[in-house]
Amino acid sequence: MTPQERQIALLARDGLSNPEVGSRLFLSPRPVEWHLRKVFAKLGISSRRQLADALPRGEFRTGPG
Repeated sequence: MTPQERQIALLARDGLSNPEVGSRLFLSPRPVEWHLRKVFAKLGISSRRQLADALPRGEFRTGPG
């Protein structure tokens, strides 16, 4: 997973919508959706809900703390 894909996946895991993720990363929602599709394929998942299991909070963080 690329660093950008990881960042997008973590923000999506934390409940942000595609427009919210895009806003934080200065992207439009369409590229966010594209990156998430790639992440889903790489992780072998099919929905945002599965990101929580695929990217546990203890291992991956979006910010300090």
